[in-house]
Amino acid sequence: MKKFVVDNTEEDSRIDAYLSEKAQEISRVTIQRLIKEEKILVNNKKTKASYKVKQGDEITVEEEKPKETTLKAQDIPVEIIYEDKDIIVVNKPKGMVVHPGNGNPDGTLVNSLMAICKDSLSGIGGEIRPGIVHRLDKDTSGILIVAKNDTAHIKLSEQIKEHQIKKTYIALVKGIVKENEATINMPIGRSTKDRKKMAVVKNGKEAITHFKVIERFAKHNCTLLEVKIETGRTHQIRVHLSQIGYPIIGDTTYSNGKNEWGIEGQCLHAKSLKFVHPISEKEMFLEAKMPEYFEKIIRELEYI
Repeated sequence: MKKFVVDNTEEDSRIDAYLSEKAQEISRVTIQRLIKEEKILVNNKKTKASYKVKQGDEITVEEEKPKETTLKAQDIPVEIIYEDKDIIVVNKPKGMVVHPGNGNPDGTLVNSLMAICKDSLSGIGGEIRPGIVHRLDKDTSGILIVAKNDTAHIKLSEQIKEHQIKKTYIALVKGIVKENEATINMPIGRSTKDRKKMAVVKNGKEAITHFKVIERFAKHNCTLLEVKIETGRTHQIRVHLSQIGYPIIGDTTYSNGKNEWGIEGQCLHAKSLKFVHPISEKEMFLEAKMPEYFEKIIRELEYI
């Protein structure tokens, strides 16, 4: 049981905001849930998330015991780019799902990380997503940060919410992109024609993608792009580039998927991340090496 007493400088804050500042190891979403479950009391009485605290209020928080996970640790190799006691940054291979779900009960990045990190992964993501702060599609390779404790998880999530983590991708698309650089600002939501797909839809969530041309390969009718995103909508880069007529090569969902190299999975790689370390507050810039199949295709394009 945690106890807090409000002093005169802390009056008039919402209780969920007050507690997320006082108990930084607990996320604001969790605090709001605990309030609904009456596991957070003010002066031994139930409260609401909108309650504004007053001087002298005694707030008690019933601590939750970590859930036992039923997930298996699996010895699946994954390249570690950086690791310390708070975070681990990996280069996820193409074809690997980030966390278990329908059709993918194991063999995921989470199963691999459980073997690498043992008990050292944050619990905020829930039983099937320990440590997972952000994701990459199954067939997108590249850099991914994972939190090893709840404080790191909360602070990284805040950076993502405030668009402070800068992500850079490399994409090979069909067609010769005319603009040297441009911004796509189109809302994305669930497709009304196919619920398994995302699409540009009028009432979707804001989605902003910036791209610039690295190289055009006229002979093969394709273009290599550097892509940066301000928002992190599901399938955002794939949907946006397809929408403007330049689908990613190998993407079977948002193009016809045909390509002369016969690759499985799209030519999309999360190359780098720039962020502030959640604990040390040191500025970090990390890069993930491109997979061999992607580098091979680019070499062939340059010399054929």
